[in-house]
Amino acid sequence: MTLLELMQLLRKHLRMLVFLPIVCAAAVGAYSVLMMSNVYTASTSMYVLVQNSTSSDASSLSQDLTASQMITADVAKLLQSDRIVDQTGKQVGIPKLKGYKVEVASETTSRVITLSVTGEDPRLAARIANDMVKNVSNLAQKVMKVESVNSIDRATVPTRPSGPRRALYVAIAALVGLAVAIVAVILGDMLNTKVRGQQDLESIIRVPVIGRIPYAREGR
Repeated sequence: MTLLELMQLLRKHLRMLVFLPIVCAAAVGAYSVLMMSNVYTASTSMYVLVQNSTSSDASSLSQDLTASQMITADVAKLLQSDRIVDQTGKQVGIPKLKGYKVEVASETTSRVITLSVTGEDPRLAARIANDMVKNVSNLAQKVMKVESVNSIDRATVPTRPSGPRRALYVAIAALVGLAVAIVAVILGDMLNTKVRGQQDLESIIRVPVIGRIPYAREGR
């Protein structure tokens, strides 16, 4: 099938190519509005203050910096530990913070850790984030060489939902519907064994067509 033939085929089934993407997009849009609840993300950042040695030697300072960065990475992992999650869950009344997503990000060249908590209740998401900072600070002081984990920006109650991304879902659904429509048209054409014109007939009987009998409705 040439590109021109494909374009002609798609043009012939233009209604399907328009109708199916609209139906898919409408269905996904309705589902996202009616069945998917809004979620909110509360974020906070913290600074890990590590106990440094009193030596002013350059190599010692370099070693201290490397060690503090490694400790910061450990604190980031500690935030997602079962101990911190369970402790915070008990404080807010949600076992294991079920229904809330906790994300932790830290850079290898910085002592700053970013914590994000996503859930349906914006106030509770902010409270969870702030409580987790307090809990990890207390735990890090006990089990690691950390003076404190200080909150740089306390988590505030988000006013706008961070998800679901309904517009993206609708756009993807429309593209999927269009792809399905194109595949269905091509497959339908390939599986159709009817003789629909002179080219189909010549490809079957291997002889040229020398004449045609026109079709006319009765009475004309």
